Amino acid sequence: MSNSNASNFTNPSTFILLGIPGLEEAYTWISILFCTMYTISVLGNFTILFIVKKEPNLHVPMYYFLCMLAITDLVLCMSILPKAMSIFWFNSREIDFNSCLAQMYFIHCFSAMGSGIFLAMAYDRYVAICHPLRHSSILTNAVVAKIGLAVVLRGCLLLLPYPLLARQWPYCRTNVIPNLYCEHMAVVKLACADIRMSSYYSLSLAIFLSGMDVFFIAVSYIQILRAIFSLPTKDARHTTFGTCSSHLCVILVSYVPALFSFLSHRFGHNVPLHVHVLMANMYFLVPLMLHPIIFGVKTKQIREKLLRLVIQKGT
Repeated sequence: MSNSNASNFTNPSTFILLGIPGLEEAYTWISILFCTMYTISVLGNFTILFIVKKEPNLHVPMYYFLCMLAITDLVLCMSILPKAMSIFWFNSREIDFNSCLAQMYFIHCFSAMGSGIFLAMAYDRYVAICHPLRHSSILTNAVVAKIGLAVVLRGCLLLLPYPLLARQWPYCRTNVIPNLYCEHMAVVKLACADIRMSSYYSLSLAIFLSGMDVFFIAVSYIQILRAIFSLPTKDARHTTFGTCSSHLCVILVSYVPALFSFLSHRFGHNVPLHVHVLMANMYFLVPLMLHPIIFGVKTKQIREKLLRLVIQKGT
């Protein structure tokens, strides 16, 4: 590349989000799917926040953590979907350089927060089932607030190098990103510099955060299952396990797509680009849509409060 062309892309003022290459003709149907998932996620999470706020008997650690997850999901939705829909509907592909870095930071930062909240939820279920008489004294409001603050600080501080490192690289190849949003490595790979620092940090952080959270969640549930199977009756075991079912379902719908997406990017070199892009977006959007549905259907207290609100509105 000539020096004149290279200088055009050094620290570009904008990036071009290519969307889903090869599926442009299906944008109308894809946009309907994405918009539906976005609407369900936003309405579902706002409903959970409203119900928990209105019901004093739900002001306990389990539902505090659930509200934190709802807020995290809402921020992720707002970070991804508006720009994606502008690409589908208006072919508005340009994104400001700083806006791209901000979007990258928010997406990865709040994803890390979500993983930390899953761990906090697992700890809450462990204390509630294995130490029920001490639950209220262990998980006080002050402790819940400290856990929430730790989750936020962990995400904010550990992900801060992403935009800081990405900002310092010179960009002299192209400013076209083959995706609907500014994913970290998709942006960094456009740099004409040695990006091993960003690459190694990204991989190490993904393994450290996800690995640590999954490990401690697994340890919590091993202890929970031991406590459940030690209960004297089948009904008691079923009832106790039911209090964990929604959390387990949410963990599965969150980590399994993430693992599948990670493996496809690392080993699926023959997979078409549009499949990679679709999977990268489904990895975010499907869990964000399913979280409020799962908690609404499988959590008795929320289900009852929601039905009561619907009945009151209908009368």
